[in-house]
Amino acid sequence: MTFQDIFKSSFLEKATSFSTLDLIIGMTVAFVLGLFIFYIYKKTYNGVMYSSGFGVSLIALTMITTLVILAVTSNIVLSLGMVGALSIVRFRTAIKEPLDIAYLFWAIAAGIVTGAGLIPLAVFGSLFIGVVLFVFVNKKPTDSPYILIVSCDGGGEQAVLSILQENVKKQALKSKSVTKDGIEMTIEVRLKGAQSAFVNRIAGMETVQSAVLVSYNGDYMS
Repeated sequence: MTFQDIFKSSFLEKATSFSTLDLIIGMTVAFVLGLFIFYIYKKTYNGVMYSSGFGVSLIALTMITTLVILAVTSNIVLSLGMVGALSIVRFRTAIKEPLDIAYLFWAIAAGIVTGAGLIPLAVFGSLFIGVVLFVFVNKKPTDSPYILIVSCDGGGEQAVLSILQENVKKQALKSKSVTKDGIEMTIEVRLKGAQSAFVNRIAGMETVQSAVLVSYNGDYMS
């Protein structure tokens, strides 16, 4: 093989035929869209522990997907090889928040559409998705659920339920543990506004050892 054969290689021909302008435009748009996805994720996150690394990975995922699609659309043979290569990749990271899956698919979809050259679709579609997530995720419920944990004697159970009937909008018994020392009840309640003085009444009863009220959103308690 001579230097002349090397310069006649099809590999070098593919490298020179690739549009640098397309790469710059595609990666720039992908970076901007990734920043927008990261911003919406940060503003709508309501989990227990915020992970900035996951937010940064959304930017990287958008740009990486765009880069892959740019390469695939330039060569049909490369696209087949790329499918085979990506099919052996396995991700083991657990997704703790269900909404994080939506952000991952959003970043991948934005990268695919951008890499395919449909930049207006990627921009307006991302704006629409961002507005929808920002509005609905940040929408506060009219009445937040609370969990009331009461430890009492056997004779105080009905008195506690009677006080709750008078002071909360809704109540539902979640669990009841009976031992020789007494009864422990876990009750989901919906407050009337922000009124929680009834907890003091329950805790002040002679038959009640303790009463604890905590907020609850279905995933965790705080």
